[in-house]
Amino acid sequence: MTRIVVTGAAGFIGSNLIKGLNARGIDDIIAVDDLTQGDKFRNLADLKISDYVDAGAFYDLFAHGSFGQVEAVFHEGACSDTMETNGKYMLDNNYTTSVGLFLACQKRGTRLLYASSAATYGGSDTFKEEPAFERPLNVYGYSKLLFDQRMRRECGVDFQRSVVGKTSQVVGFRYFNVYGPHEQHKGRMASVAFHQFNQFATEGKVKLFGDYGGYGPGAQMRDFVFIDDVVAVNLWFFDHPGQSGIFNLGSGRAQPFNDIAISVVNTMHGLRGEAALPLEAMTATGLIEYIPFPDALRGKYQCYTQADLTALRAAGCHHSFANVQTGVSQYVQWLASQA
Repeated sequence: MTRIVVTGAAGFIGSNLIKGLNARGIDDIIAVDDLTQGDKFRNLADLKISDYVDAGAFYDLFAHGSFGQVEAVFHEGACSDTMETNGKYMLDNNYTTSVGLFLACQKRGTRLLYASSAATYGGSDTFKEEPAFERPLNVYGYSKLLFDQRMRRECGVDFQRSVVGKTSQVVGFRYFNVYGPHEQHKGRMASVAFHQFNQFATEGKVKLFGDYGGYGPGAQMRDFVFIDDVVAVNLWFFDHPGQSGIFNLGSGRAQPFNDIAISVVNTMHGLRGEAALPLEAMTATGLIEYIPFPDALRGKYQCYTQADLTALRAAGCHHSFANVQTGVSQYVQWLASQA
């Protein structure tokens, strides 16, 4: 039987990965997390796992071989708060812990599929998995970049598609703006779609940033990627153990924040039997409200992201990604069903 470890298992991406593995009949899964925030248990409650291990104990136990033969580790555990300024805390969580896990995986012949981030690009306007375009704007982005750099050093300067001198697969996924079920515990770091759903449900309107960075109100653009697509690509690499490297994981399609708002409002209208509206009508009637760009984010905010999928496609992964209109509509319907 295939034994899998998922760190950050009660989190957003981790719990959805377990759901995807369960759908394949894989349930010998060791879930690793820190449930100090106890309500995250809800993300695990309907999933099939073989064990739960606290993150504070797991990494030493794994290094000493306490879990037997493990096929692969999906490493999603990290501090993902881009507003966190404690660099020591961030590097301990996102770099030092990850390096120890990598070394233990290589020692035990275990494959490592880990979460990197599009935050590694930061102030860049080109989103290719190359050092020339890596310019993080915060210590979170740097912590993710530092581990990517270490993997390049350990596995070869260019380890796309093959791990030089190593026996086990290593894949880093640079996640762009992921949204979907099971992110409710993330607070301010939850997706725009999640916050807009709740704003519309409680206030009858959604809020977007106004003009900033040369972009008009709500016109800043991000690569928004649905969680089901993130899981599908992770599992594609799980199915292809000969493929290693650092890969962008976004839709490859930049869309403005206005598109999220339109999809949220029109899906909610549809659920109520009301007609869909264009952006102009939403702004004119106050369904969309633009607010001043916050000073705390100035100089630390990516106004435009779009994953370059060249490396992903070259590896042979030709997954088709949902656009915002499809993915957000599906997500809002799920949120409404939970409410």
